[in-house]
Amino acid sequence: MAMIKAFAALRPTSDAAEHVACVPYDVISTAEAHELAKGKPNSFLHVIRPEIDLSSDISEYDSAVYRKGAENLHHFAQSKNSYQETEPSLYAYRLRMDDHEQVGIYGLVSVQEYKQGTILKHENTRPPKVKDRTRHIVEQSAHAEPVNLVFKDDASIMAIMDSCTKTAPLFDFTAEDGIQHTVWRFADTERLVEAFKGTDPIYIADGHHRCEAAWRAWDQTGIPGSDFFPAVCFPAGSTRILSYNRVIRVQNPEKLIKEMEAACMIKTFTGNAEPSDQGEVSLYAAGAWHTVILPPTKRGGVADQLDVARLGEFILEPFLGITDQRTDPNITFVGGIRGTDELVQRVETSAHPSVAFSMYATSMDELLAVSDAHELMPPKSTWFEPKLRSGLLIHRFG
Repeated sequence: MAMIKAFAALRPTSDAAEHVACVPYDVISTAEAHELAKGKPNSFLHVIRPEIDLSSDISEYDSAVYRKGAENLHHFAQSKNSYQETEPSLYAYRLRMDDHEQVGIYGLVSVQEYKQGTILKHENTRPPKVKDRTRHIVEQSAHAEPVNLVFKDDASIMAIMDSCTKTAPLFDFTAEDGIQHTVWRFADTERLVEAFKGTDPIYIADGHHRCEAAWRAWDQTGIPGSDFFPAVCFPAGSTRILSYNRVIRVQNPEKLIKEMEAACMIKTFTGNAEPSDQGEVSLYAAGAWHTVILPPTKRGGVADQLDVARLGEFILEPFLGITDQRTDPNITFVGGIRGTDELVQRVETSAHPSVAFSMYATSMDELLAVSDAHELMPPKSTWFEPKLRSGLLIHRFG
């Protein structure tokens, strides 16, 4: 049985929400956060990326950074731009990007259910990133950003969400990237909580490190209220996954192409920058795009069937000697939202000889199958878009 819990959120005032809300911490670098926060003193980037308010020679993992984040959250909570709800609520959160729309439930989920496997993961986490987010949670006594979860489509839940979206919204704005964010408050939380109990299990779409950090923060401190953390739970059928691409440093791109040709891996030189179907990968090397066909896997797991896994099995391991995509320093991962022109630009401007792999997107059915099998995907297998904004509904505890 999956739980979702109402909470009394710290939030921006309705007229300030557009200026407070920001992209999640993990889709931008510190340098990009600096640029995005320029001239925006109310941006929530000052809370989730507080290193931007300190000297550039201070590490993002310095204790001063965590103190600054807590200080900035306190200032926001005391400012005229914020409001502390006094009654627990659940919220509907709608994302619109071009012709795509998805609506989810914004509430709290349990760290215990995460640890016990009611909330299923599909990726490993990196200890330094978990430690970093755990320190922010503990220092701030808050979960500042929601996790993106999905549940198998349920008509009763979706009907309740649909009725909520016909009321007046709490927030409604279009961010600078063109994505519209709309939030409503549910009038009847008890009916939704009961309906949600049938959604077992639920699945992590985006935010594995935030889930693990929420568990660690509660496990280490036991602070009252820290045993639940915020998430937006979307019906699986409404979510959209883009490709997660790779740029890889190699010694000799031309040699790689010849070796793959000899192994009958390269099908054509038509110049397709995006693969047209599962089992295809587009390779940018030596100034041109090539289509690569991935053979059927020789391995037996559910996750082994994924294109990103077969890329490792048939190309990265035998041709490039890369056995662990998670830790190999020669790989840079590029979200599909940045487009294939970004891959070309990175290869052509790299100080080292490089190639790029443009992937066919992992499907939601594949994600659910891997999670249900209690297996793990290779790192950076999914890029969910559109992204949730941070700073809209904050969970404070303690």
